[in-house]
Amino acid sequence: MTITWPVLLLVMAGALMHAGWNALVKSSSDKLLDTALIHVLCSLLALPVFLYLGPPPPQVWPYVLASLVIHVGYYFALAGALKHGDLGLAYPLMRGTAPLLVALGSWAVLGEAIAPLGWLGICLVSGGVLMLGMSAGLLQHRKAVAFALSNAVLIAIYTVVDGQGARLSGNVAQYVALLFVLDGWPFAVLVFFQRKGQVWHYSRKRWPLASVGALASLGSYAIALWAMTVAPIALVAALRETSVLFAVLLGVCLLHEPWTRWRMAGALSIVAGVMTLRLG
Repeated sequence: MTITWPVLLLVMAGALMHAGWNALVKSSSDKLLDTALIHVLCSLLALPVFLYLGPPPPQVWPYVLASLVIHVGYYFALAGALKHGDLGLAYPLMRGTAPLLVALGSWAVLGEAIAPLGWLGICLVSGGVLMLGMSAGLLQHRKAVAFALSNAVLIAIYTVVDGQGARLSGNVAQYVALLFVLDGWPFAVLVFFQRKGQVWHYSRKRWPLASVGALASLGSYAIALWAMTVAPIALVAALRETSVLFAVLLGVCLLHEPWTRWRMAGALSIVAGVMTLRLG
């Protein structure tokens, strides 16, 4: 399997969606509550699809359940990283180290071989992403770095789990619908219990924007999982991290974060990596 142009363009569109909902969370006054609200809305949006398509086959349920557990940790780490650091710092560190971990995991666990050109593309994308993060000053934001690197490990694990689950399901839409119907609630219940009286007041003001974020989150991950059924998981995971470039641009344009030479160099490395992945 290789990355074709239609797959590449769709995954990059999904990457833009992913960056968009992360920027939305960063702009909120309560990162944890905003993340919880977005994923409850994801669940509600996915429910009609699930009722129409029905559940996926029994053999993929262990993958869905494992993914649910991993995602709870992911959401807490995501909110923590965005709370303690700029979008342009936290997002690149979370996403930049994950593709290398995914590549190693898919090779070790799934036996998925990657050509040398594919490895080069993964390294260029990851290196560019990390350059974007390093430009924000790692040592000054130790809490954000700790949350972000912890999240990179979680991202790598759930990517391999969901990629294999989607392949085994035989119907990606069924797998995605079930995952999103269940996914938001464990994390949301924990957050809503912590916030108690704040939930209704916050949700009533925030739900229009959060609905946009929910659609972006749902669409982004659905595209990525579909792509993993027609292309190597590691290459799709690396290509999906072009979202970091979009996130940095959103941070600069909307959140007034700085644009530096490191970020320019990182952007060029990511573009070179994308082209290498396509050639590979």
